[in-house]
Amino acid sequence: MRIVMFYHSLLSDWNHGNAHFLRGVVSELLLRGHTVDVYEPADGWSLQNLLAERGVAPVEAFHRAYPGLTSHLYDPAQEDFSAQVDGAHLVLVHEWNPPQLVEQLGRLRAANPGWRLLFHDTHHRAVSEPQAMAQYRLEHYDGVLAFGEVIRDLYLRNGWTQRAWTWHEAADTRRFRPLPEVKREHDLVWIGNWGDGERTAELHELLLDPARALALSGHVHGVRYPDEARAAVAEAGLAYRGWLANFDVPAVFARHRVTVHVPRAPYVRMLPGIPTIRPFEALACGLPLVSAPWTDAEGLFQPGRDFLVARDGAQMRWHLRDLLADEAQREELAAQGLATIQARHTCRHRVDELLSIHREIAPVTRVKECA
Repeated sequence: MRIVMFYHSLLSDWNHGNAHFLRGVVSELLLRGHTVDVYEPADGWSLQNLLAERGVAPVEAFHRAYPGLTSHLYDPAQEDFSAQVDGAHLVLVHEWNPPQLVEQLGRLRAANPGWRLLFHDTHHRAVSEPQAMAQYRLEHYDGVLAFGEVIRDLYLRNGWTQRAWTWHEAADTRRFRPLPEVKREHDLVWIGNWGDGERTAELHELLLDPARALALSGHVHGVRYPDEARAAVAEAGLAYRGWLANFDVPAVFARHRVTVHVPRAPYVRMLPGIPTIRPFEALACGLPLVSAPWTDAEGLFQPGRDFLVARDGAQMRWHLRDLLADEAQREELAAQGLATIQARHTCRHRVDELLSIHREIAPVTRVKECA
């Protein structure tokens, strides 16, 4: 089967967490014998920021890490994409694409009944900025892939689509896996972007203050950290290390004993059941995780068994202190979290789901899919 994907970026994960999942899904599809073509805008903000900050070296490193993956850069002023979708069986269009491209691909689908077209939403804008999402013309799309039930229900309730499926993100377990041969030299690691004030208070209470109180060693990775954020990290006794390529994350996780998850406020308030990809990846690497509260409305995990939950800073300090003092407890928590990922939340599972959705909507006369 030929699959065409229009996404913000495969090449860059600078402030672009969806690249993690995209890389895993494309890798899995290729391993199953499908043909996959990914298209991304040449002026995409993630890639441009990465190049401005680090030059071409990260892109070269990406190609070394994923030798089978490639992305076609297109001119955002391009008006005709018929050649790109010619011969496709399934086309996926990420929500972080301009409305004009989304609409044009819809018109192409209306004129070509032999392939199927799905819109993929992995952001909170459907809830936080519904007027912006309502600009997307999806009447010729065959449906929407939403990364949580609340987003799926919103598309259906607002009449933005007639069909929608929940398609959660997951861990690329060929890449994100335990590395027991690496020595754990530090206490705590945090990998995440500072953002736009969506979780500043929470990061102080649940990450920086506990690290300072417990005198923990460790590192912070991410982008968009203003000077005051970097100063706060240093005051907490942690070392700020800036952007980290997602394919280097497992080795960094392996050098630390524990991590924490602090979801952004919009996800906690408006998107129950959607944890973002970071917990999937940490658990896949066998790293004990302590999370700030979020409502697991869809039963993805077993809070308290797969990871611990800290309601506030005091409970976070308590959990971190106990975990760091008890290796057996860390190993038990890590093993349970890893087992849940391997059983339910890998890119292999998500590709199975995607191919099942395609079988559901595919034309009667279609090519035989690879297993």
